Amino acid sequence: MATIFLVDDDPAVRRALARMLRQEDEWEVRTFDSAEAFLARPDPDTEGCLVLDVTMPGLDGLELQRRLAESGQAWPIVFLTGHGDIPMSVKAIKAGAADFLTKPVGAPALASAVRAAFAESAAIRRARSDDKACEQRLATLTPREREVLAGVVKGRLNKQIAADLGIVEQTVKFHRARIMERMQVRTAAELMHIAARLGIPAAPRD
Repeated sequence: MATIFLVDDDPAVRRALARMLRQEDEWEVRTFDSAEAFLARPDPDTEGCLVLDVTMPGLDGLELQRRLAESGQAWPIVFLTGHGDIPMSVKAIKAGAADFLTKPVGAPALASAVRAAFAESAAIRRARSDDKACEQRLATLTPREREVLAGVVKGRLNKQIAADLGIVEQTVKFHRARIMERMQVRTAAELMHIAARLGIPAAPRD
């Protein structure tokens, strides 16, 4: 069962929100009365979704978001505020928040925002996992294959790559086939897409 970490300094609001979320019977809900209490929790490695009040005494919600980001923890965050502050909401969303809701918030809207935050977080993790797998496959290429790949990324033809590298065209074809095999792609379009995701630099022109 996924965990929701609910952080709000108002006891009545905290109880009401926790009750709303627990009614969904989808998540474990843990509550904290401050950002400091959340950071001091005994099991900091347990991850989940943060339902986070913006304005709190001491460390506020935006500062907690910043600290988590700086520590490399990409938490899905649903912000709650008692004031419809558009600049504040824009800042939070730009910093990676999944949603920004104004109190009082209804149970359906809150549950929907949390589900969307979990889904978005899962998609990001999958993308990062895919990128890591691609990086591992890229590392299996030989230096010559990396040179050929750079030429392919730039859109050079086989004969042009061969001229650039001082090798025969048949050798370029051989390397291209090996690159496709090692990168586990079937088309040049797939290869170009992966190369773009990994930020592979193009080969310089003479």
